[in-house]
Amino acid sequence: MSTSAYTSSSEPLRQGTGPGVCATELIQFLQQALADNERLEAQGLPKTPVCIWGKHGIGKTEIVRAFAQERGYRLAYLAPAQIEEMGDVLGMPSIVEGRTVFCPPRWAPSQPGPGILLLDDINRADDRILRGLMPLLQDGALLSWALPPRWHIVLTANPDTGQYSVTALDDAMMTRMAHVTLEFDLQTWVKWATAAQIDARGIHFVLAHPETITGKRTTARTLTRFFRLLSGIPDLRAEISMVRLWVEALLDAETAQAFVQFIHTGGDRLPAPDAILSASNFDEAVAKPLYAIVKGPPLRTDILSAVCTRLAMHVSHLNKLSDTSQRNLKLFLLMDYLPPALRFALARDLAASSMPSLQVVLSDPEVAALIL
Repeated sequence: MSTSAYTSSSEPLRQGTGPGVCATELIQFLQQALADNERLEAQGLPKTPVCIWGKHGIGKTEIVRAFAQERGYRLAYLAPAQIEEMGDVLGMPSIVEGRTVFCPPRWAPSQPGPGILLLDDINRADDRILRGLMPLLQDGALLSWALPPRWHIVLTANPDTGQYSVTALDDAMMTRMAHVTLEFDLQTWVKWATAAQIDARGIHFVLAHPETITGKRTTARTLTRFFRLLSGIPDLRAEISMVRLWVEALLDAETAQAFVQFIHTGGDRLPAPDAILSASNFDEAVAKPLYAIVKGPPLRTDILSAVCTRLAMHVSHLNKLSDTSQRNLKLFLLMDYLPPALRFALARDLAASSMPSLQVVLSDPEVAALIL
């Protein structure tokens, strides 16, 4: 999924193994992979585990958890780095009728699926544990227990690039799995953040500063945590000292500086998409306040870009525009301080919708003339 033309985000650097995918593509891949595995299982053939590679904090584990919950899969979780002895995976031995048998550990799945066994941060485990888990990846079973029917193995891992304390996976283990690399995608994150009701001020900041997402301490995970904390502070400027403490405690210094500057320049007062579309007096409620924030000099096109992105994404989820919304969207496109490149990019994204009331706006002679 490509980033919109009115953002300044560059292509993310892919690290890890397998093709690069955004969150939406990863979910589609998981759905297909698990369906294929169930088909193979029904034929008595071995299933293929999926290993999701990616940088820290990008959302690998949370995507798998959400995938399981939304589709009614059971979920069993194991962080192999917490395992010191293989006996913790095999279970405790006991004597039954003169034979040694094992009692599987409590986390091991015991009921029929569909289910996912999530082996989180697999390459953080000791090499002995990795070797011991190889039969589970190959056959879905260990010496002491086996996965019930319709259970699937999904793993996560950080790339072995020298930045992480990980154990290298040898070829024998790698070839037991299918591999994809999760990459950050701006629009996918914004859609998720909007649905998850992440503080709108935080969403605007990420859209205005997409480069911050690739820091060492600044990740999708830490930004989300920070923005959730912000939701308890109605007036960020009045509590700027506390805001500064939190942002410096959680994020990179460069991100912290950018966020504080974003607040000082009025970024926390940007109009939300629904406020833009529903304003009874567009000039007083939207055009003038927004210009006061972005006028510079120089003109803050990064902030305007953030507003355009959210507006386009919001409209794309609507079924119909009211008369007021049509009028305000037209007035937004006609704002004299909206740069032509942003106007064109916004109109192009809006044109992707077949909504009749939206096409009325775009076909307005005055709007069409400016866009052309």
